[in-house]
Amino acid sequence: MTEREKILGRIREALTVPAPRPGTHGGHEPAATLVGRPVHSAKPWLPDGGETPEAQIAYFRAASLDLKTDFRDAPDEGTAMAILKEIAQAEGWKKIATHRSELTDKAAAALGLPILHVEGGYDKNEMEACDVGITECDVLVAQTGSLIVTSRSSGGRALSVLPPHHVVIARREQLVRDLTAAFALIQQKYEGNYPSMISLVTGPSRTGDIERILVLGAHGPKKLTVILW
Repeated sequence: MTEREKILGRIREALTVPAPRPGTHGGHEPAATLVGRPVHSAKPWLPDGGETPEAQIAYFRAASLDLKTDFRDAPDEGTAMAILKEIAQAEGWKKIATHRSELTDKAAAALGLPILHVEGGYDKNEMEACDVGITECDVLVAQTGSLIVTSRSSGGRALSVLPPHHVVIARREQLVRDLTAAFALIQQKYEGNYPSMISLVTGPSRTGDIERILVLGAHGPKKLTVILW
């Protein structure tokens, strides 16, 4: 018997063992006792998301701090645009990439910088050379500090990935308590006609594969900023 046949034999043997149902903590109970039992909810093991809008902002802020997301909570549009211009000046932005929408158009007008708009086609190398990609999103999740972007809400697939800094501009009503509420909102918004891409973004791009050393910007933006007003 060759090594290949031995490996395939072990795989076939492993596939005959039933997998434990979710919520059984590694399947310590015999598989036979799990048949017909409802799947346990994962909620008890997930962080809280807050009951009130104020609490949800506090949870999102705390999660952002852990994730190294730069979260800015602005009381109004004017403050939000001032924060954006402050970041642009501090980082020396020379050109931005963005898509056309209510919030991003306001941001582009406030910055007054050269713009690469994704509508109508673009060169990917030119986008990658932009200092920042500015997008909207569909929803923010207080529970995990995540945001959900889609190919429709965020100017396609590349805008939130290629530039080294991703700035997301969102309104307070887009912040929800937990993932369950977030996916319910996505379903309500797109049911029957889902976008070609739905992505959950939790902090800037990172990896810890090499000697468990955290490296930001491994396969996407090195910095993520969320401006909420």
